[in-house]
Amino acid sequence: MAEKGELGNANGGGKGLARIETKAEDGICHDDSALPVKAQTIDELHSLQKKRSLPGTPMNDGLLQGNAAFATVSEDERHKLRLQSISASLASLTRETGPKVVKGDPARKAEAPKGGAVHHHYFTPSISVSDSSLKFTHVLYNLSPAELYEQAIRYEKGSFITSTGALATLSGAKTGRSPRDKRIVNDETTAEELWWGKGSPNIEMDEQTFMVNRERAVDYLNSLDKVFVNDQFLNWDPEHQIKVRIVSARAYHSLFMHNMCIRPTPEEVETFGTPDFTIYNAGQFPCNRYTHYMTSSTSIDINLARKEMVILGTQYAGEMKKGLFSLMHYLMPKRQILSLHSGCNMGKDGDVALFFGLSGKIGLVKRGAATCPLLLPEFSFPWSVHCFLGTGKTTLSTDRNRLLIGDDEHCWSENGISNIEGGCYAKCIDLSMEKEPDIWNAIKFGTVLENVVFDEHTREVDYSDKSVTENTRAAYPIEYIPNAKLPCVGPHPKNVILLACDAFGVLPPVSKLTLPQTMYHFISGYTALVAGTEEGIKEPQATFSACFGAAFIMLHPTRYAAMLVEKMQKYGATAWLVNTGWSGGRYGIGSRIKLAYTRKIIDAIHSGSLLNANYKKTEVFGLEIPTEIEGVPSEILDPENTWPEKAAYEETLLKLAGLFRKNFEVFANYKIGEDAKLAEEILAAGPNF
Repeated sequence: MAEKGELGNANGGGKGLARIETKAEDGICHDDSALPVKAQTIDELHSLQKKRSLPGTPMNDGLLQGNAAFATVSEDERHKLRLQSISASLASLTRETGPKVVKGDPARKAEAPKGGAVHHHYFTPSISVSDSSLKFTHVLYNLSPAELYEQAIRYEKGSFITSTGALATLSGAKTGRSPRDKRIVNDETTAEELWWGKGSPNIEMDEQTFMVNRERAVDYLNSLDKVFVNDQFLNWDPEHQIKVRIVSARAYHSLFMHNMCIRPTPEEVETFGTPDFTIYNAGQFPCNRYTHYMTSSTSIDINLARKEMVILGTQYAGEMKKGLFSLMHYLMPKRQILSLHSGCNMGKDGDVALFFGLSGKIGLVKRGAATCPLLLPEFSFPWSVHCFLGTGKTTLSTDRNRLLIGDDEHCWSENGISNIEGGCYAKCIDLSMEKEPDIWNAIKFGTVLENVVFDEHTREVDYSDKSVTENTRAAYPIEYIPNAKLPCVGPHPKNVILLACDAFGVLPPVSKLTLPQTMYHFISGYTALVAGTEEGIKEPQATFSACFGAAFIMLHPTRYAAMLVEKMQKYGATAWLVNTGWSGGRYGIGSRIKLAYTRKIIDAIHSGSLLNANYKKTEVFGLEIPTEIEGVPSEILDPENTWPEKAAYEETLLKLAGLFRKNFEVFANYKIGEDAKLAEEILAAGPNF
């Protein structure tokens, strides 16, 4: 017998390696050192590779939501109720109960183990019978990012994995929003509640036209072998969350919304119940241009009474994000909650700051137009190319020393501030590690990259390449930002910062606003743009966007402004107007205020030291400006001191004041309250000359 520590042969004698015992079965040689896998076919073996789990992506600090009735039913019953709910969502005018729906990808039917029962829950049409009633519509429900990657790369042309693991995809012919094709149903309720007419972004349509477009979208989705369904939330405040369902034809759209909305926990998925609002994204299919109200093959329609949104003729994912933001601008004020187009961060001591400002972008403006930027219009007749200068909202609200609550959309309720979204939608043009490290590092597995250009071999993205569009974007979960605050809620804001990039060079770098001035400048939503160099024009132009997000507001701007100052007064917040634009002259003559100085100003606001500074009042705009800020040259705090020619300064100052006054004419007749005193106070807070 072999001694201890020695190896014996199979017969127990001698030294050396043991012989492996084998036996032949059907000509196959097995190693008895491990049990064989329990599979009879390759398909069954593949099925064992994937562990079954509940759909949905878990979220840290998730709070249980949903219908309590769901908790008392069995798993099979919950599954049946969910499919029934989705079928009802897809119901059309001619098929009241919706199509037959079954969970799962039809392409993977061959992968299922043989002998396993497949349960199809379906419902018989009650009005008419057609070929569409003979087919199943397969539902890919709340897929994970990995599953959506597989769907996109396998079935969607133009989808690729980049070198960092992000999914690069194309949005088709439309690479930006189509505001001229967005419409809202004008009914008895919305006719009185919504802001219509001159200056309003809300273009009306009737109920009949909406239903025609809805039918077209639903019929298109029902004609597909499979659709993607996302059930998710809006608003991190659990008391005021909105349940949304997104039905789409593309994995790209499903992954985009997975990132941008708040992701439910597995428990929340099981108790989700009926959604509060549904999006039908049939963007690959055009609308019928002969339908009433249609002006192109694109139509984005919202019906607040039916709690539905329909998308036809555009695959740009941002339409879904901003459509839901418009919804929140309608629903939240009805609950006395202020919806805001802003960035938001929080200091270590719990001090919250809101940042308002218009985004920097390239746009087209009709020659001779005074203001009102048009986002990506589709006209070939004389338009001028302009650069909308970024105000610094993203840069200044993203601070390594402060926690990020959100970058774009928020609610201010009695509970404090809360982010509406579960992700970020960042511009990628000219992105670099040095300028935006947080965004750069967030572009990894799970992130959607829209319309970027990359190297065919290495898959490295060239963020400076504008071949597809200037409007390249990245959509990623907010937890990809290292200093994100989860859950994305905070106490009541301490500071409200209105950012303006003044290319005229006459607004001070910082000024403290009174409450009426806050409403005036919030309603104005001012920044500036400069003409493209190819035309040789250097003269800046003013642009105004009410509430710093006119394209998305639903009520009259004065309503939001009044709610803002009411909450500021109640919770003790201070408003500041910060100019990140020019000093010492207008664009082309002066120079842009150094970012280092602006950061010093923002730091002084956060710390509270700016409240204790000495102030003086400017002429015309009547702004209170500090005489001294640590780290900022005192001479630049008063813009008049930086202009070499005083006459030129006064002329430019009066010109900008006149543009403010002209822009405000559209709001001047709106009355708040029976005595309209508040409206008069807002007007009096504007330029006086």
